[in-house]
Order: sequence, then structure tokens, then C-alpha cells
Amino acid sequence: MKRIVVFIILSCLCAWQAIAADYRYERNIAYRQTNDAYADSMCRLDIAYPSDAKDAPVVVWFHGGGLTGGKREIPEALLKEGLIVVGVEYRLSPKVTIPEIIDDATLAVSWTFDHISQYGGSTQKIYLSGHSAGGYLIDLVGLNKSLLKKYGKDADQIAGLIPFSGQVITHFEARRRMGMPPLQPLIDSIAPLYYVRKDCPPILIISADREKELYGRYEEQAFFHRLFKLLGHPDVTLYELDGYDHGNMAAPSFPLLLQFIREHEKK
Repeated sequence: MKRIVVFIILSCLCAWQAIAADYRYERNIAYRQTNDAYADSMCRLDIAYPSDAKDAPVVVWFHGGGLTGGKREIPEALLKEGLIVVGVEYRLSPKVTIPEIIDDATLAVSWTFDHISQYGGSTQKIYLSGHSAGGYLIDLVGLNKSLLKKYGKDADQIAGLIPFSGQVITHFEARRRMGMPPLQPLIDSIAPLYYVRKDCPPILIISADREKELYGRYEEQAFFHRLFKLLGHPDVTLYELDGYDHGNMAAPSFPLLLQFIREHEKK
């Protein structure tokens, strides 16, 4: 585990050298075809892509919001170095079940594999990332191979997983719907921890300060990281961002995400 203090992060932000790109946008793309009005309105994504993109790395980004709120976004911090960014929206609890939300995330990733080449993206360079609930979703899609297999995809084709403060036990919204309080833990079939394996894609786990995180989230992620290491995963890293809480930890996480992608694209 690596601890990152605030002044180091700020220094990296100030020194960051980005490659300017002329980005184009395609918005409100449906990734699920259905006759259900709610699904039709929510199962949408936006794409930002450089006009000259060719075999470019792709970040599929999932917003946070506790699985009950939030909306799709394309973080400006990712519009650098020729990256293509896919911002995904998904259905929310309590209107749908947690497995249905997970299926939305899975289908959006499958859609990206099927269509990203039309925007200059490479199917060999698809990275998944998201904050909080988004981190929870991308961990499940990347670890539980049965999810993408349903759509004819192999989770191990994903180039990397970069969860920002993602819940790795069963999500607190799922537990709330079972009548459980947020501090009562559970690891079941919708918990990323249930699927930890040594042969999953490279993974960069980023947490806020352990004293400022939500519901002991740092300790969850430290255990997540430790299990990967014990199983012999060759490429897993955990960062703790000193001084940042659950809500504001995303901004200093983006430089770490970009560095992770840059390093893996050199391999």
C-alpha cells in the first residue's frame, strides 16, 4: 500500500503535461434496447473522443451516488493524452434491483467492446473506472467473469480496473434493502470480494484517508488488496490519499489513473 500526501498530489497536478486534443462528443446513446420507459431513459452513455483517435485507450467511467442517485458524466480530467472517455448512466435503486443495476454496467461495457472502434478506440485498451458506487460496479464487472460472459465477452480482455473508493463487500444499498444497517458487513454473490482472483486484469485501488473514508471503506480496500497479493496477483496497487474524504478524493485520483494507463500502454 502506498500513502499519498496532499502536497505531492498537488505538485503532480501542477506539473502535469497533457497532450491537447480536439475532442468531439456523441451523447445520449442507448446501450440497452427495451420497451421499458425507465430503462430507455437511464441506459444511456456519452462518448468524448479526439477527432484523430486511432487505436486509442478508452476509459469507461461510472458515476457514484450510492446506487440511488447520480448521473452520467465525462470527467474533464480524463480528456487528456488522447484518451477516449465513455460516461455511463444506469438504472437506480429502488426502482430496480441491485443485480439489474450490475447488469446495466455489464451491458454498457459489452457495448463499448462492440462499438468503440467506430470512435477510434482499441478493444485491447479498455479500462474501467468509477467513483464510489461506480467503483463497486466496475470491480464486479471485471472480477465476476460470468457477467460479461452472458454477452459473449471475456472480462480478462479488460486492460485494467481503477476503482475510486469502491465498496467491495456487498453494497450498503443492497444491505439496506435486506433490512441491514450500513455497518453490518456481508459478503455474498454481489460483493466484489467474493470474486477476488489472481488472474483478473491489472488493478489500481484508490482510497481516501482511512480516518475520513465512508463506513471503513479504506479497511475494506486494504483487505481487498491483501487478498490479491496473497493469491499472487502480479499487478495490484493500493493508494491511500491522506487528507481527502470519500466525497473529494476523486480529483487527486485522476492523475494516478492517467499514470497507471500510461505505464500499462508502454508494456
